[in-house]
Amino acid sequence: MKKVTVYTDGACSGNPGSGGYAAILLYNGKTKEICGGESETTNNRMELCAVISGLEALKEPCEVELHSDSKYVLDSITKGWVYSWQKNGWKKADKKPALNRDLWEKLLRLIEIHKVTYVWVKGHAGNTYNEKCDRLAVEQSIKHKEC
Repeated sequence: MKKVTVYTDGACSGNPGSGGYAAILLYNGKTKEICGGESETTNNRMELCAVISGLEALKEPCEVELHSDSKYVLDSITKGWVYSWQKNGWKKADKKPALNRDLWEKLLRLIEIHKVTYVWVKGHAGNTYNEKCDRLAVEQSIKHKEC
């Protein structure tokens, strides 16, 4: 399996509001940037979109080292919350509906394809690729605000 490093970030101006996301893929000395956004969204949706877009860009199953500053995304996966929500008909422990079901379902399908290792990165702490993802996501947020 190819080993790919993926950095992701999402941004939102207002919550809900205009949002953007970015993923940077690193493989064999090459870099690929992916970004996008929506005019009416939430920060958590943009964080999920960033991870999804990074994984969707892979053309074959890979070993992925996924870096994100989103505790929402990483904790939901690594602590098993999302699997509990899925098992319980997309209801949380408090019986309220789990948010972003559409994106979680898409992400769960993608992480079945790849061997993913999750790495939490402290946001705005000088990590070059995390900072670049943040800038790209914010640019997308601004761009989608103007739409």
